[in-house]
Amino acid sequence: MKVRGTKFNIPLDMRSPTYTEPSDAAQKNMAEMWNFEFWKEYIDNLARYRYNLISLWNMHPFPSMVKVPEYPDVALNDVRRSTGNWKENYSLNGWGFDAPEIMKSYEVLKKMTIEEKIAFWRKVMEYGKQRNVKFYVVTWNIFVYGVDGKYGITDKPENPVTTDYFRKSIKQMVLTYPDLAGIGLTTGENMYDYTATQKEEWAFATYGQGVLDALKEQPGRKIDFIHRQHQTQAKEITSIFKDVMKNENINFVFSFKYAQAHVYSSVNQVFHQGFVKDIQSENLKTLWTLRNDDNFYFRWGAPDFVRDFIKNIPYEVSEGFYYGSDQYVWGREFLGKYTDGPRELEIVKHWYQWMCWGRLGYNPNLSNDRFIDVIQSRFPSVNAQEMFDAWQSASMIYPWVTGFHWGALDFQWYIESGQSTPFIANTPSGYHDVNRFITLPPHKGTGYISIPDYTKAFLAGSKIEGETPLQVADKIIQNSEKALKWADEQNMEMNNELRITIDDIKTMARLGKNYGHKIRGATYLSLFRETLQREWYNKAIEELNTSAGYWRHYAASGLANYYNPLWTNRVGYVDWRENFNWAIFDVIGNGAMLNLPSMQPTAGGTILEAEDADFRISVLKSDLTGFTGKGYLETKGGDAKHQVKWKYNAPESGRYILEFRFTLKREQVFISPVEVNGKKSCDIEFWNTGNAGNWVWERVTVKLEKGENAICISPEGFVLLDHINIIKN
Repeated sequence: MKVRGTKFNIPLDMRSPTYTEPSDAAQKNMAEMWNFEFWKEYIDNLARYRYNLISLWNMHPFPSMVKVPEYPDVALNDVRRSTGNWKENYSLNGWGFDAPEIMKSYEVLKKMTIEEKIAFWRKVMEYGKQRNVKFYVVTWNIFVYGVDGKYGITDKPENPVTTDYFRKSIKQMVLTYPDLAGIGLTTGENMYDYTATQKEEWAFATYGQGVLDALKEQPGRKIDFIHRQHQTQAKEITSIFKDVMKNENINFVFSFKYAQAHVYSSVNQVFHQGFVKDIQSENLKTLWTLRNDDNFYFRWGAPDFVRDFIKNIPYEVSEGFYYGSDQYVWGREFLGKYTDGPRELEIVKHWYQWMCWGRLGYNPNLSNDRFIDVIQSRFPSVNAQEMFDAWQSASMIYPWVTGFHWGALDFQWYIESGQSTPFIANTPSGYHDVNRFITLPPHKGTGYISIPDYTKAFLAGSKIEGETPLQVADKIIQNSEKALKWADEQNMEMNNELRITIDDIKTMARLGKNYGHKIRGATYLSLFRETLQREWYNKAIEELNTSAGYWRHYAASGLANYYNPLWTNRVGYVDWRENFNWAIFDVIGNGAMLNLPSMQPTAGGTILEAEDADFRISVLKSDLTGFTGKGYLETKGGDAKHQVKWKYNAPESGRYILEFRFTLKREQVFISPVEVNGKKSCDIEFWNTGNAGNWVWERVTVKLEKGENAICISPEGFVLLDHINIIKN
């Protein structure tokens, strides 16, 4: 692919928001957007992975990036971030990002004049050019955030002042930044009351004419003009933009969402066929928008999927692609609990994923041997071939699950939380329950058979072409088990990155087990509802119990290394603990008792049984099954807190994982301090286990000294304590 870029939703300022603004990712990264060292490291990594474009997407970037001579008071000094009380959800169209609760209070992240801002971005773009990484600025329209009504500017295309302001702003953007390689636009997000022709005529009168104005003053300047296809046919656009297209210094290209919001769905996408024919009729090419609104937390890596995906993109009409998200800002990582020193860039943490798309975009015939060699170089202590296979097996649960359970847009499905907006899920929380897994059809490019179609064909005894829901579930479960088997065998000494990478592989695999068993349960429940045969009901409940158990395991694995809840701009709060409550409702809501599978201790640690600890007001019990050792501790004094203390002889000083295994007699969160050698180190949360007798673990990481250490917790009486497993970090 000629162009291999990133789609970067950039939060410039509370007054110059991007679509991703109401989210943790944007709020925590706003200051980094004005940090040259961030951009230097980001650009260096892009170049390393064969990217050559950064597209900066913002609703109205001009006040934060240029000073328009005819409208000087619009330019914004300083960088501000809101300190107001944001709501969970705002308009999916990008409206209301200047609501009173956002704008009434703020902090100044950086004192800068508009001249200093311009100098900053010139420096960033110049550095990008040195590394052969060019910059585009792309907008949604019509938004006038930050203008505050100055000069009579509004968001109405019939307003001549608005048209003139945008035309002058585009011209100034091109003139201000000599290393800016492209200007892009999309029409429609805030132009719903206008025809396609009206939208395009306004776009030409502003963006088109603005670029032409700039090139008159800089006759030798070359620039790309990117027009996102949005409801208007190519023939009409080319007719309206004919003066832009005939200019020999302007490269006019379209842009199109190739896989809707989910590249991790299928290597065979189906949405572009009509668009391809449309632009071929005008002899034009396109930049494909590859949206990843699936994978934010865990280190993903499946080169075989990426290779096939890229090879299937229609090359003859392709200018290239840019890869990115609308639910996330790929800036500096902020979710990890245990980091040494400054926070990593996301592209550094997720290096394998970004390398897959960049290098295979550059050369899709690059063999797996190269990826295996890179893994071996980065992690010398592992068998790289085995790690490659396990990593790919765990990562494939993303496209297999999303391909089967297809919510095309970002607010319609997010796999890492199992949710969408509530009105899509038909549930109060947005969590996709077993009913939604029955009703939501698969992606049309997968060849998967929907659960209703399979149920009908199965009961009629008729053949149906495609992969059945049970076959999809088996594939997901088998590959998840393969990844878990490899990961559980890794007991060698390892650095922090390798340990968390292996934990990520385990976590993705446990999420796969959750979804595989859920698809089975949904299929059996559909068969039961059509036949009322008890056999199908029993199978459904067994699978739904197993599925819910693996959600609990997934949540514990994720929480061991990452902060949660996460606030996203499209589905709202992503809360793994809360969604566990909805996962178990799949069982009890269908009239059955909970009987979740217990979580086994992590291999490779030192288990200290609760009965061998120093305790006073607890008693050793064995009524429930599934414990390790001789039994578990239960408090004699009702719900009172009770102290439990272990002694552990650490072979060396350093960080250790403390994995507490327990079950609860009551659905509640019980928080206990964790003391090491008489000083509080952190808190441990003992939270809902589903049913008493479902043994789970929660982890914290602490520092221990070489030699004997005292480890003490004080849980409440509803916590039944099995053991502590101590693992060298």
